[in-house]
Amino acid sequence: MTEPASDTPSIWRPPDLSLRWWPVFLRNLLVWRKLALPSLIGNIAEPLMWLVAFGYGMGALVGEVTVGATGRQVPYILFLASGSICMSAMNAASFEALYSAFSRMHVQKTWDGIMNAPISLDSVLLAEMLWAAFKALFTVTAILGVMLALGISHSPRLLVAWPVLLCVGIMFSSIALIFNALAKGYDFFTYYFTLVLTPMMFLSGVFFPREQLPEAVRLASDWLPLTNAVELVRPLFMDEWPAHPLRHGLVLAATRGAAYWFALAMTRRRFRA
Repeated sequence: MTEPASDTPSIWRPPDLSLRWWPVFLRNLLVWRKLALPSLIGNIAEPLMWLVAFGYGMGALVGEVTVGATGRQVPYILFLASGSICMSAMNAASFEALYSAFSRMHVQKTWDGIMNAPISLDSVLLAEMLWAAFKALFTVTAILGVMLALGISHSPRLLVAWPVLLCVGIMFSSIALIFNALAKGYDFFTYYFTLVLTPMMFLSGVFFPREQLPEAVRLASDWLPLTNAVELVRPLFMDEWPAHPLRHGLVLAATRGAAYWFALAMTRRRFRA
């Protein structure tokens, strides 16, 4: 005699996508709007300090750096700006999808209240991912405005960098939501920032050319999400097109899709427990 099949759906089932994520996104926007200015200042202050201190301070010592296989010489501040804006998208999306999302999910129990309405957990998570990406895009837009005002780059191809940075925000918010689902408290996020994001910043060519790395480390860094983001954005700052846009774009898309699916599965498991 066969046992009846379990009615519990798999946590790995495809996402249940619908437009019901929009009210959740709008709710986050309305709450954030009250603190938009302090939030903006907090998000852009640190990357701008990095840019000024290293770009102008160390840039005066370094002068120009060689970029890519073409051997083009560019001012260090331009090199740093094109990498640090990707780093800012990563940090802004990660912070929102970790600390803020965890507060709404675990501390304030906002997600539980939302799901009393006909809104599924899948829609809530999608809204949180897109909201974190929006916060990242808002931050990098402000930083990009400051860079333009400083005359670091006036390339018209920066218009293409804007949607690329949105995709970067979506990717890193998806990755961060995995750790959000696994976390027991805020302290858990320290490991992610210290052991994952910080090494990635130094290995992805944000502060210095990756050609300076040992060969084995450089080859491994080719597959880091931030590396592929920088490789797409940096040529646009220099008024060039990326050398391998398809390869870098596929890495970003694959990472984004896999991370979101895994984050959704872990979040379903957390709410099922």
